This record gives sequence, structure tokens and C-alpha cells, in this order.
Amino acid sequence: MNLQLAPFWTGLSQFLLFFVAAVALTLVFVVIYTRVTRHNELDLIKQNSMAAALAFSGSLIGFALPLASIMIHTPTVIQVVMWGLVSLIVQILVYLLLRLPMPRLSERIDDGETAAGVWLGACSIVGGILNAAAMTP
Repeated sequence: MNLQLAPFWTGLSQFLLFFVAAVALTLVFVVIYTRVTRHNELDLIKQNSMAAALAFSGSLIGFALPLASIMIHTPTVIQVVMWGLVSLIVQILVYLLLRLPMPRLSERIDDGETAAGVWLGACSIVGGILNAAAMTP
């Protein structure tokens, strides 16, 4: 019976390693992303701002999609961390690039303009999908 459980224990340790790395990377993403943006997502969400919730949710999804993809396709946690950092950079670039055609993006989200939040969130998800598709470990 112990021989039958050996693959499970090996898989469980790999799962825990990857999962902890992914959670840590997500926390790093939240800290850095909320510092880079000119609006305070968490405070706005606490105030029930739909615009901020949509924008930040899209950014989180856009970060997590490529992270999940690389976790599926790579055997090492080091590659997960490295590609996770690439995913973080891509999401920050998406935000900064979207400010070019809409310089008041953060102010509009601060003001609760849902359209700005939806646009940032959707573009963040698109950035994440393209990022995930382009990753080749």
C-alpha cells in the first residue's frame, strides 16, 4: 500500500511548492501593481467602487492566466517564478500603455466611471491571454 501512495506524496510536495510560489507571486503582484497605479484599488473596492473592482479583477486574472499556464507546462518552480515576474511586468505595461490614449484612466476609476474600469480590466485579461500564449519555457 505504501508503494501505491509514493506517487501521491511526490505529487503533493510538487503541488505545495508550486502553489506556495504562485500565492507568493500573486501577493507580490498585488503589492507592486497597487503601488504603480495612480488609484488605490483596495481602498476603492472597500468603498464599493465597481470601476475599481472590475479593473483590478481583470488585472489579477490577466496575471494569473499566464502563471497558471506556465505551472502546467514547466517542471521547475524556478521557471514558474521567472515567468511569473514576466507576467507581472506585462500587466504593469498594459496599465501604462492604456494611459497613453486615456491619460486620466486612474482618475476616471477614482471617480467610479465603470467604463474605464471595464476597459482596463478587459485589456488586462487580453494582455494575460496573449502573455500566456506567448510563453514558451
